[in-house]
Amino acid sequence: MKLRPLRALVEVMRQGGFSQAARTVFATQSAVSKAVRQLEDDLGFVLLDREVHPPRLTAAGEIVYRRALTLLTEQDDLLAELNALRGLQRGELRLGLPPIGSSQLFAPVFAAFRARYPGIDIRLVEHGSKRLEEVLRAGEIDLAGLLAPVADDFDCKPVREEPIMVLIAASHPFSQLSEVALGRLSALPFLLFESGFALNPIILEACQQAGFTPTVAARTSQIDFMIELVAAGLGIGFLPRMMAEQRHHAGVRTVHLTEPALTWQMALAWRRGAYLSHAAQAWLDLINPTAS
Repeated sequence: MKLRPLRALVEVMRQGGFSQAARTVFATQSAVSKAVRQLEDDLGFVLLDREVHPPRLTAAGEIVYRRALTLLTEQDDLLAELNALRGLQRGELRLGLPPIGSSQLFAPVFAAFRARYPGIDIRLVEHGSKRLEEVLRAGEIDLAGLLAPVADDFDCKPVREEPIMVLIAASHPFSQLSEVALGRLSALPFLLFESGFALNPIILEACQQAGFTPTVAARTSQIDFMIELVAAGLGIGFLPRMMAEQRHHAGVRTVHLTEPALTWQMALAWRRGAYLSHAAQAWLDLINPTAS
């Protein structure tokens, strides 16, 4: 079985349609449609329900799609190993990083990597940790910046550990404290990041252990916007200390969180047992784990 029709099917599902998939695989819409139709003819099953939009997998399609992901990942691993034979003069590093903390932790690594290996292209994707886990597990990227602890099917290298701080409006009495127990914050509205951000479960699980469910006043994907909402008195926010201290705001105070003292631990992860390219290994070699 040829892999090109399988890739066409996978991209139709990932992109949500034939025209979108065609742009991804650099082919015409008719060529993608023909490839999927030929795959159906070869297998003797209808794989896609084309009467709905976006197209939906049939029961047979679910099986083929799942197997196709595995086969295509194996193909990518094969090509990665062959590319490694050329050393680090050519190649690609597929890197996934989260929005929170990446500018502080990884911008210097980018500069050092580019200076040492100018022939290696870096393909960067940015998502919250949940989405990064998905694309890493699917083999779409080589390395991902994830919050520890990482899932059992990943290996990882620690990057940075920071205490999580509470952001409180300067006008609030708690802003004068040097530290505050999480339970004392139960009556205050919380400002959290969007659901895909791994910082949220850390905060919410700690609240559950402390015996309360917080009222969430707003969610955002932007650190600066969260800080402005805190300054406006809409609620309290949470950030690793490194990021909180680099975003000083006259209307916001940073207070140490205790009982429990929560930590933010960034790690670089890769699929356990998967081939790690020389480019990915070179990137990891530039990482020097640090603690706060």
